[in-house]
Amino acid sequence: MLKKTRVVIEDIQPVINCGEFAVKRVIGEIVTVQAAIFGDGHDIIQAAIQYKHQTQKNWKEVRMRPTENDHWQGHFSVEKQGDYSFKIEAWEDHGLNWRHGIIKKIEDGQFVKSELLEGAEILKPLLKKCTKQEAVFIKKAIADFTDEDRMDEACATCTDPYLEEILLKYPHKAVPNESQEYPVYVDRKKALFSTWYEFFPRSASNKAGKHGTFKDCENILPRIAEMGFDTLYFPPVHPIGEVNRKGKNNATDAAPGDVGSPWGIGSKKGGHKDIHPELGNLKDFKNLVKKAQDMGIEVAMDFALQAAPDHPYVQEHPKWFRWRPDGTIQYAENPPKKYQDILPIFFESEEWKKMWQEFLDIVLYWIREAGIKVFRVDNPHTKPFYFWGWLISEVKKKYPDTLFLSEAFTRPKIMAQLAKQGFTQSYTYFTWRNNKHEITEYVNELTRSDLREYFRPNFWPNTPDINPYALQGANESMYMNRYFMAATLSSNTGIYGPVFEFLISDAVPGKEEYHDSEKYQIRHWDWQAENKLMRIIARINKARKENASLQQTNNINFCEIHNDALLAYHKYDDQRENHTLMIVSLDPYYSQKGHVQVPRHQLGLHDGQSITVEDLVTGNSYNWNDEWCFVELHPGMPFHLFRIHKN
Repeated sequence: MLKKTRVVIEDIQPVINCGEFAVKRVIGEIVTVQAAIFGDGHDIIQAAIQYKHQTQKNWKEVRMRPTENDHWQGHFSVEKQGDYSFKIEAWEDHGLNWRHGIIKKIEDGQFVKSELLEGAEILKPLLKKCTKQEAVFIKKAIADFTDEDRMDEACATCTDPYLEEILLKYPHKAVPNESQEYPVYVDRKKALFSTWYEFFPRSASNKAGKHGTFKDCENILPRIAEMGFDTLYFPPVHPIGEVNRKGKNNATDAAPGDVGSPWGIGSKKGGHKDIHPELGNLKDFKNLVKKAQDMGIEVAMDFALQAAPDHPYVQEHPKWFRWRPDGTIQYAENPPKKYQDILPIFFESEEWKKMWQEFLDIVLYWIREAGIKVFRVDNPHTKPFYFWGWLISEVKKKYPDTLFLSEAFTRPKIMAQLAKQGFTQSYTYFTWRNNKHEITEYVNELTRSDLREYFRPNFWPNTPDINPYALQGANESMYMNRYFMAATLSSNTGIYGPVFEFLISDAVPGKEEYHDSEKYQIRHWDWQAENKLMRIIARINKARKENASLQQTNNINFCEIHNDALLAYHKYDDQRENHTLMIVSLDPYYSQKGHVQVPRHQLGLHDGQSITVEDLVTGNSYNWNDEWCFVELHPGMPFHLFRIHKN
């Protein structure tokens, strides 16, 4: 490539797949841009980030600053939802080069008449751009530079910092180089900070054996709000297939009265755009959504692209499914598991365009008709990546507030690709990270690699599909520390309740599956019951809402503590004004103690400066003067959630 420029720009960050996919931010966040920028010779280089929102014609510009070894850094803030673009411009700056050179000659006692005349020529064009105050200075400088009798004044002007300030403000860009444009997508703030609660609406009734309704769910909303959750997620609320319906505990043959799995979507009563009649109707659902919103809770819908054998799609669009040579239809399998009640979509169908459009229409329907803005997507990794990129992009063109949570417990690169394609958040491996090394390594991977730029983790201790071994046995201390870590390591978190807060842990022997799972039957819960774990969850969630450091995931440092059963970590907000320190015991049976190293450097403490740590759960406070401070935790309260106050 032929380029006249003398400046090289390379190693630009943050960039995802060479700019194929967007870096992600939420409104008000900062994009920090870094690059290696250098030129031949010894001339002074300058660089700037240019950025704009999709609705803006003109680029805004912020200067970059050199850090070390030809690396430069700058940042800009994103204040609107939607697509941003940024690029880097770099140039050899003739004005600054001139000033740098003439100052050296003046200091060496050299005669600089010619150099002063050169400076006058550099300053003259600035009179068309500058302010009135700056013009007064520039005109005097030009007069000094062109008058041999005012050599002393001219030399003094050259060394005046105000001249450098003007030259920086109005750069002389000699043959600038420009990078390609790179995308940034900006979501609303809920993309970064959300607290999810999942339950099965059919189990919402206070009467044993009675199918719950959306009206019953309304009675549970205050309980969810009191615990501090802002997102209520329901498994699919559509008609459930009757053909090959599963019985209790995933029995192949359903008994009379068995309700089946909500993920076996579709029957003669309707499909993905219909409501299960025993839950209510569309009006009931909209009323629930509205009442939840009035309490600060958004309802999230499950978006599961699959069908029961009696879904209307099977008759209306048979080519959307895979048929065996014997004329039977292929049901879903994940060997050795078989899902006879679910048919996977055949995405290689010749009718793929029509099919894609229909699936897009499902999402748009629920946004339009019920005001849904959050979707939890079931098993997106079993559908084409580029389908998701297209669907999410099309939805956001009309409804940019829409958020998508990826439920993909699969290989890391697949989870990352789904995030690149546009999924707002993702379930993670946190559910299986239990010891100190596992947790530290995993969180560092999420927050210190390029994943931090586009992959927003959502930490769940349990789900209807996963009754993790760590929770089997109903140990209250373990439940407390798992929720505490989920809610403080990640700014997005969720639980499947009331199973979680009621410590329900009966498992299928040898498996991480719930016995008598709600996936296949209605459970009767005492929705009025309260317990210690619920109160702990509420206090943790209150602390999350009141501390900006807990409303983001990436600003985290693990602290030294010489006990493998204790984990300590420090979090801070982007402005470094809010600091929290979390210490948790990983041992649910015995007391553990140790000395934690206070992150004094990250806190900006001077020698001898003390701090007060305020426990936001217990209300206790402690004054800490030393770098290493003693802590002891017991199974009855296995963590500290400290807000740090500098004294």
